[in-house]
Amino acid sequence: MNSINAPRRLLLASAMLAAGTLLPLFAGAQSAYPNRPIKFVVPYAAGGLPDTVARIFAQRLGEKLGQSVVVDNRPGANGVVAAQALATAPKDGYTFLVTDGSMFSINPAIYKSLGYDYKRDFMPVSAAARAPLYLAVHPKVPANTFQEFVALAKSKPGTLNYGSSGIGSTHHLTMEALKASLGLQITHVPFKGTGQSVPALIGGQVEVLFSALPSLVGFVKGGQVKLLATNSAHRSAQEPNVPAIAETIPGFDFAPIVGVLAATGTPASAIDRISAEIAQIAKMPEVIATLSNAGIEPIGSTPAEYGKAILGENERLAKAIVASGIKPE
Repeated sequence: MNSINAPRRLLLASAMLAAGTLLPLFAGAQSAYPNRPIKFVVPYAAGGLPDTVARIFAQRLGEKLGQSVVVDNRPGANGVVAAQALATAPKDGYTFLVTDGSMFSINPAIYKSLGYDYKRDFMPVSAAARAPLYLAVHPKVPANTFQEFVALAKSKPGTLNYGSSGIGSTHHLTMEALKASLGLQITHVPFKGTGQSVPALIGGQVEVLFSALPSLVGFVKGGQVKLLATNSAHRSAQEPNVPAIAETIPGFDFAPIVGVLAATGTPASAIDRISAEIAQIAKMPEVIATLSNAGIEPIGSTPAEYGKAILGENERLAKAIVASGIKPE
């Protein structure tokens, strides 16, 4: 009897051993990250800078991870709607925020009460890209270089007008920082977005403004606008002959950075994985070309590097806000 059952016992033991070996592998496959779609929450309507960056990186990230990456636009309440969407989602590495720095630097300084706190609620993942703004002047302005523009403004205090995309915009605060750094007196004329401010420059209603390259490049080629400088820390590969203001004012850097953040409590393994993938995507020639066409420069950074960039941006913009005279609402 025992001799007859021995082969059966041997087969049973082998089956149990095989099952025991395969079970951890199956469990590992089930828990491998990511194993379902990822969401990028954007606190602005479709078509803006953060949305553009989110969609370009989402497509490539989905291809690399083998999972779809969905862009979810949640505009409203100065970023509160998007922040709440992130806060209420599970902290499992499947929901991220893609935004510019205004949520963490400008909004806290100009609004007394917000429904989120950067240091408490968010963790940096990666700085994905930056979009430098260009100092543009109307052809009638007798200045062909940044230095000539500064000299002109100093010689005629209060006579030049500059347009912006609105009070508290990066366009506004960049100029206020420039004025404060060099002691310039230039009158602010706020508009509702570049859709109004750039035509005002072309029409001569204002003499100067800061704007992104895509809004200006056609007018530059047509001789309707002159580019004198960029607000980034360095010259852009898109316009290498246009100097950075930082070449005259060390440390001057107000180019908006678009980055990816996670809710506090998100597993470090998920943050590190997404950060590493974004850094690789930022190096892809086709991604660089697509971003360049939109006036955007890829970055791709570690969480620590992005966290440091946010702090630096906060410090610079806080000083610009004080110089602008904006009072918290």
